[in-house]
Amino acid sequence: MSGPSENDILEALKTVRDPESGEDIVTQGMISGLVVKYGNVGFSIEVDPAKGPELEPLRQEAEKAAENVKGVLSVSAMLTAHRGAGQASGGPSAQTQGSGTQHQHAHQGQQEGQQARQMAPGVKHIIAVASGKGGVGKSTVATNLVLSLSLLGLKCGIMDADIYGPSQPRMLGITGRPQSEDGKILKPMQNYGISCMSMGFLVAEDAPMIWRGPMVQSALQQMLRDVEWGELDVLVVDMPPGTGDAQLTMAQQVPLSGAVIVSTPQDIALLDARKGLNMFRKVDVPVLGIIENMSLFVCPNCGHESHVFGHGGAKTEAERLGCDFLGEIPLNIDIRETSDSGRPITISNPDSPHSKAFAEIAGKVRDKLFQGAQKAAPKIVME
Repeated sequence: MSGPSENDILEALKTVRDPESGEDIVTQGMISGLVVKYGNVGFSIEVDPAKGPELEPLRQEAEKAAENVKGVLSVSAMLTAHRGAGQASGGPSAQTQGSGTQHQHAHQGQQEGQQARQMAPGVKHIIAVASGKGGVGKSTVATNLVLSLSLLGLKCGIMDADIYGPSQPRMLGITGRPQSEDGKILKPMQNYGISCMSMGFLVAEDAPMIWRGPMVQSALQQMLRDVEWGELDVLVVDMPPGTGDAQLTMAQQVPLSGAVIVSTPQDIALLDARKGLNMFRKVDVPVLGIIENMSLFVCPNCGHESHVFGHGGAKTEAERLGCDFLGEIPLNIDIRETSDSGRPITISNPDSPHSKAFAEIAGKVRDKLFQGAQKAAPKIVME
């Protein structure tokens, strides 16, 4: 039996009417980026950004209309700002960046940063764990870093910003779907004392996310705005690999306290890591340091050390770029197996040397984030 088609979804969405014009949202041309794959549906509703918050009921109505189509397994509907009337037709949309209006975008970035703080008001620090390329173990590092920060006594959460390849549900051993008491704000999923939100909770694990940039940007914003993060000391953002549109959105629109760059030691990975570091610096996000992952391999049988990807390259690169080197994590089968099974090594074997390496890195990150708060108060001396 075949699943629903795009036409099936569009017919259902024609029952949803724009409250201002009275016409259905399909005829109005408000639907964009419609994707229907294996019963999983995603689409964007283009609205005036000034009216975005008041049109949340419209988004929910459209989502329910699509959910009622026979064969639909999941629906993700996003509100996306369309081009304003005063903007030239060839210019960037409200959620994309052009190169010739830096002052305007800087002002917009400041406003968006203030909005992001309102989105997660109880979060003291948001840090990004990023890499210039995929395959360097960024998500594994992010998971063990947030768990290590939690073991240091901090209240932590992790937001999986990798829309196309979410990893956190599997790595943290979490299944199920987030719940909502009011139908608007989702409660994050929990395990090991960590609050977590990921697109992986909302779509099937093997469902491809074939979304355009604006839909990804909207999804990332909603994971901040529409999730009840509560009071957190640190929210770790597991960034998608690379330096594309989604990464720039997070760097510019989220009030990041800092970024951690993950790289393997070989030259090609370091080249891409350098691009990631420079991206954060250009948008005035402090780089907390570089982590060298898969630093060396120790044979479990004979103890022989092999530098599969080289060794020490990230430390040398950190010195060259003038940022801190946070530490190195070995290439080890225990780290891989525990991550794949949803029992990360920092939880399943906290006394292992690998867990201690993560703990040392977490301690450095904590000190950088809270060093101002940890300074002793001045003493008053009576003479």
